[in-house]
Amino acid sequence: MSDRPKPADAGTYEIRLGGTLDRRWEAWFDGLAVSHEPDGTTVLRGAIADQAALHGLLARIRDLGIPLLAVTRDGGERPEHHTTPEPIDTDTPERTIR
Repeated sequence: MSDRPKPADAGTYEIRLGGTLDRRWEAWFDGLAVSHEPDGTTVLRGAIADQAALHGLLARIRDLGIPLLAVTRDGGERPEHHTTPEPIDTDTPERTIR
């Protein structure tokens, strides 16, 4: 066990994606667990070291062209100000990335 302190922005995240992403992508997403919801979305869950790692992961998602639906930090404090999220277009055809 390391005594080195964790960065303040380290945490466990849940990232929701539009479409179905095959589980074999777990290694490409730094070992985040890949699961599927009944509504056809893919959920990535796991620890992310810091904001730089989070932004790198989001860039990978962007480069694949997968719709990003939500990013949630588990157990983190809520920001001081809140913005209303844009509505998600549910008429977009389902995608499967293999």
